[in-house]
Amino acid sequence: MTSKKQAHQECELILGNSNKRFSGVTSTMLQNFEFQKDMMNTLIMGGHHVKDKKYITTFWQLVFLCRGFNNGKWRIYHARRNNEVVQGLLLKYIFRLKIKIVFTSTAQREHSRFTRWLITRCDGLLSTCDAAASYLKRQPDNIIAHGIRTDIYKPATEKNKHSIKSKYGIQTPLTCGIFGRVRPQKGVHLFIDACIHSFKKNVSTTALIVGAIKPEDEKFVRDLKQKISDHNLSSRIIFLGEQPFDALPELFSIMDLVCALSNKEGFGLTVLEAMSSQAAVLATRAGAWPEIIRDDIDGNLVDVNDQEFINNMFEVLINNPEKLKKMGANGVKRVATSYQTHIESQRLCEYFLTLTEDNVDM
Repeated sequence: MTSKKQAHQECELILGNSNKRFSGVTSTMLQNFEFQKDMMNTLIMGGHHVKDKKYITTFWQLVFLCRGFNNGKWRIYHARRNNEVVQGLLLKYIFRLKIKIVFTSTAQREHSRFTRWLITRCDGLLSTCDAAASYLKRQPDNIIAHGIRTDIYKPATEKNKHSIKSKYGIQTPLTCGIFGRVRPQKGVHLFIDACIHSFKKNVSTTALIVGAIKPEDEKFVRDLKQKISDHNLSSRIIFLGEQPFDALPELFSIMDLVCALSNKEGFGLTVLEAMSSQAAVLATRAGAWPEIIRDDIDGNLVDVNDQEFINNMFEVLINNPEKLKKMGANGVKRVATSYQTHIESQRLCEYFLTLTEDNVDM
């Protein structure tokens, strides 16, 4: 059995994992890891949400176990958050580990001065879409789009769909939903207003709101629930709260339409997870969504915070099940050809290897 020290000595890739809260960044890292560990000897710095403990390392284990890296070869340290870059800089410049730091930037906003400085200290810079890359002062070395696991996010059979819907108390032919933390930035209020607007005439659809509710957003949610109740729709617009990560593919698999109505996004995996599960998508022009969604083919795009247009488009879609079905089928093909995790992982590893081509024995 490989010892802890040997595993550290042989590692080629270190993945930052600094956030205790599960997020899209965490999901992306973990899904890529499942493929990267077979392409490069990989360790994850931080045990949050990592099932297989043998791949976990810590900052101090790297300091004490990796100072004598075999042959003095360069290793890659991949960071996706500012604090992970800081940790990498400490490892490299204070503790003298022979690592090359790569940062992936997904934010679509002007970076702080501190973030811009951190980026100048990185050996490699990646982005995930053209929109995010446009905010960088330094041209990224590559743009590598996120992917998702199509073996996990996949359509349910009709029999399974019926069983899953029964489990969640859904009795209508169609199901729509919005996923992610329940807060104004995610456009949950826009989704609920669209449901209220359309459900007065449409009795064939149930809506699910799936995501964590933080204390600071509890009043926002209470007001939404009261609004739903005032329209006698509490049985058809349902808050499921935060669900286990393993339950999300099941929920996506019963969706006919998924709405992603954020006013800003880094990348936005929700749309890919929905499309891979054969759901049509209605999304704002945020994150990478305008680059992913082919308007009126896989779904439809709307302007941020345009409630009237969202209402109208939502109503058109849920009243046209055949259109939803066709869009869903198109989305499955779109993801399969361009947005699978193994494609992203392979492109990442190929890029990492270009940074270690000067590896030499010492």
